[in-house]
Amino acid sequence: MQAVFQSFGPDRIRSAGAEGLAALRARLAADGLDGFILPRSDEYQNEYVPPSAERLAFLTGFTGSWGLAIVLPDAAATFSDGRYTVQLREQLDPALFAGLNALETPPERWLADAVRPGMRIGFDPALHTPDGIARFERALARAGAELLPVEANPVDAIWQDRPAPPSAPVVLHPERLAGASAEEKLGRVRAKLAELRVDALAVTDPHALAWIFNIRGGDVSHTPLPLGRALIPREGRARLFIDGRKLSQEVRDALSAVAEIDDPAGLEEALSLLGRGGAKVRFDAASASVRFVEALETAGGTPDTGADPVALMKAVKNEAEIAGARAAHLRDGAAMCRFLAWLAGEAPAGRVTEIDAAVALERFRIETGVLKDVSFPSISAAGAHAALPHYRVTEASNAAITPGLYLIDSGGQYEDGTTDITRTVAVGETTPEMRDRYTRVLKGMIAISRTVFPKGVSGAQIDAFARQALWNAGADFDHGTGHGVGSFLSVHEGPQRISKLGTTPLEPGMILSNEPGYYREGAFGIRIENLVLVERRALEGAEREMHGFETLTFVPIDTAPIERALLTADEIAWLDAYHAEVRAKIGPLVDAGTRIWLEAATRPLV
Repeated sequence: MQAVFQSFGPDRIRSAGAEGLAALRARLAADGLDGFILPRSDEYQNEYVPPSAERLAFLTGFTGSWGLAIVLPDAAATFSDGRYTVQLREQLDPALFAGLNALETPPERWLADAVRPGMRIGFDPALHTPDGIARFERALARAGAELLPVEANPVDAIWQDRPAPPSAPVVLHPERLAGASAEEKLGRVRAKLAELRVDALAVTDPHALAWIFNIRGGDVSHTPLPLGRALIPREGRARLFIDGRKLSQEVRDALSAVAEIDDPAGLEEALSLLGRGGAKVRFDAASASVRFVEALETAGGTPDTGADPVALMKAVKNEAEIAGARAAHLRDGAAMCRFLAWLAGEAPAGRVTEIDAAVALERFRIETGVLKDVSFPSISAAGAHAALPHYRVTEASNAAITPGLYLIDSGGQYEDGTTDITRTVAVGETTPEMRDRYTRVLKGMIAISRTVFPKGVSGAQIDAFARQALWNAGADFDHGTGHGVGSFLSVHEGPQRISKLGTTPLEPGMILSNEPGYYREGAFGIRIENLVLVERRALEGAEREMHGFETLTFVPIDTAPIERALLTADEIAWLDAYHAEVRAKIGPLVDAGTRIWLEAATRPLV
């Protein structure tokens, strides 16, 4: 069988290697620069970027979803976070790039230590936000060096086989699934602009653009994004800056009813025009590039850089979106159960590889008849591969699923919702250490599922609940406990998250993942993930508004690796109740053979 929505061949971008690094240094020297800062992000600060924007992968060979490289005449380094420690080591040529953890060695600090007074360091203003570039400016100023914007990205100049920019058709997202019209959403945005006392909002995040105008596209892998931007004035018609070749007449007519449609290059001039009139414009600190902010400021306007007000509107799902999420998760849960039943029958014989499993799961999702895409490339990981949180199986790395633990992290894009689920399952015998760590991860997942918290609490305040059992054993994991999830949009959505850095209060209607993990490098990895919906929770005698989580994901959690003595009576009761609900909701949706497996997989622990 072949996968439809994901591939397992070599990375799609060929690394430039030593020749490319030498060519970049020569180009920088010709431009009068001593170095260059290259982020993983594209012009929209997307997590998943089109092939034409995979500059970091081209230059360094590193393909993680977050990273940054700095090139100097006699040194170069690539930075990422704890998710990619091993991947940096495996993908970088150490003779060309040092691989560093950005939390332990911040890029701006490394750069300040490496430069000499008088050096000129370049950056592409289309790829950096003002806040992001300000850290480098301060660090270089202290070192006596200078940071300079470039007119054209020098990496593009040496990338001879760079793919063409994407131009996928834009489609309308039905109002019955969106829950509100574009006109209604624009009204909410204008009301917020009046509250913020700004004259306009520059919409630079394509996710926000898609949500406001009820459109979807295919410019980015696995996320139905149309790349484009908008300018929404507090008074007057919105302007949509998008490639007109992506618009059918039907889509153009629908969008023209609420906005003027302009060429993408027109945004800078529109901002300059507002600047000449002294306008104050809100820019999204997370996605607005330096060049747009400077276009307004240079013309005399006032940039108001801060949180994108659309992000919070989008994060709090309305009734239609919540209903869609529930329906999508039941459908996806049935596909997952069919897969796990298949895996239980095939894996013990040693006939299944990581790719076989990923393809089989995709096929079960396709058989729902409504799958639009996977929500990200499946992390199908056996043995030591599961210790890499963002492992991507390829034909070169493909391994057989052998006795021990197997981890599958995957999701689907359906028109009514986006899913994301991880299950770790025992294949044959497991070791005492595996069972101990598996149970501690499960305890953390149950702790988040059961938590009740007052209105105003953020993800940072409950993140430790997922880690306590691991901390008690001297262990932890190096990623957040949970991220926000969109509605037929990005599987990683902000501003909500359960993380040490998650400062946004969790509000009813937000969807998040709940996914603690444990990773023993070179041996095994564990992650258990459900999606949850923040809801109001009635408590007898409560003195303030309380919130909790409704679980959206209904797929059995493997009980074979559980060390029962580590679970409390309350935790066992939660797991048994969850499995009873899985059995009741998913049983009617699957075939007779899968139901037999489901009955066994959801048998009570007590």
